[in-house]
Amino acid sequence: MLSKAISSHFKNVQGFNRVAAYQFSTWSTLQAAPPDPILGLNEAFKKDNNPKKVLLGMGVYRDDNNKPYILNCIRKAEQVIFEKKMDHEYAGIQGIDSYIKNALTLAYGADSSVMKDGRVAGAQSLSGTGSLRLGFEFLSQFYPVKGAEVYVPNPTWPVHKTIPDRVGMKCNTYRYFDQKTKGLDFTGLLEDLDKAKNESIVLLHVCAHNPTGVDPNQEQWKKILELVKRKQHFVVFDSAY
Repeated sequence: MLSKAISSHFKNVQGFNRVAAYQFSTWSTLQAAPPDPILGLNEAFKKDNNPKKVLLGMGVYRDDNNKPYILNCIRKAEQVIFEKKMDHEYAGIQGIDSYIKNALTLAYGADSSVMKDGRVAGAQSLSGTGSLRLGFEFLSQFYPVKGAEVYVPNPTWPVHKTIPDRVGMKCNTYRYFDQKTKGLDFTGLLEDLDKAKNESIVLLHVCAHNPTGVDPNQEQWKKILELVKRKQHFVVFDSAY
């Protein structure tokens, strides 16, 4: 019994020491990142044993067995890279110039006036989150309207809200999705962007709005354009799809 008591006491002391060490640790104030609801849905899908389950949360093509489907063009591109024995040389600080040029041409179109006039610049980054971080870092340092606030749709991809705060910019939301109609709250959108201070930074999804899938029609886009020009807002487009 004495041996057990000593062992129990030793464990308690060890536990206390661990707690005390944690409290004074360099990383004691470390906080976990907020969970991503979209990735959380993916994890819930993996744990569900229902044979008829279908995953609608991730932007990935899947086959009849719920496995990711790799497009034939991707397979061909991989084969080209393999056959050319491409090296792994370091890219420039802005990225691979040929990749950037082709990406801009795809986004704006070869016949675009801004492309022909050389009024478009680009930089390569890692993933969508990396692109947003780089973009907001750039705006926080070089957008001439100091203290300009960011407006993102409600709802939106979670990092749209967290990254501006990380770079010292205040983030607000504007109405976007109408829960009753399951469509665009266009009136609310216009009202909120009109009430925002002039020269605010407005984030818009190009198409396939994440997570609602609801997009403005052509006439609505024209009215959004008229409003942001009148208010002199700076528009940031997230083109994920």
